Amino acid sequence: MAPIAVGNALPDGKIFLFDENDQLQTVSVHSLLAGKKVILFGVPGAFTSTCSLQHVPSFIEKAEQLKAKGVNEIICYGMNDPYVMKAWGNTFPENKIVKFVSDGSGEYTKLLGLELDLKDKGLGIRTKRFAMLLDNLKVTVANIETGGEFTVSSAEDILKAL
Repeated sequence: MAPIAVGNALPDGKIFLFDENDQLQTVSVHSLLAGKKVILFGVPGAFTSTCSLQHVPSFIEKAEQLKAKGVNEIICYGMNDPYVMKAWGNTFPENKIVKFVSDGSGEYTKLLGLELDLKDKGLGIRTKRFAMLLDNLKVTVANIETGGEFTVSSAEDILKAL
């Protein structure tokens, strides 16, 4: 399947997150993101070096600037299970804005056409690293990395596009 691209409508699907009462919820992507300007950024793996030391911190550090440009939500998305995504999110105590969501089965990643084969690194099939800007479920920016690179999907890259 071709990767999601600028101009595409975001497909609906189920993802998992912990709500403000610390209860695991299954939610539809559309119900979570409809009617909002959202940054959805994907990571190949929680607790991995580039994701933990560069990608997520870039969005935490720039969250206020992104919000000031009209962004309603900033969501970190990965194929790890929801408990791992929650635990990983908790390792960023300075984070007050970025939400961590899970696609543990990889079904939504398939819908997006963003699967990344990392079997040779012992990680199996994961989500490609990406950052998308969505406006009411329509993709207005789609910065999708090749392989394990981190060259086009930082918060700075999204800020430039806003």
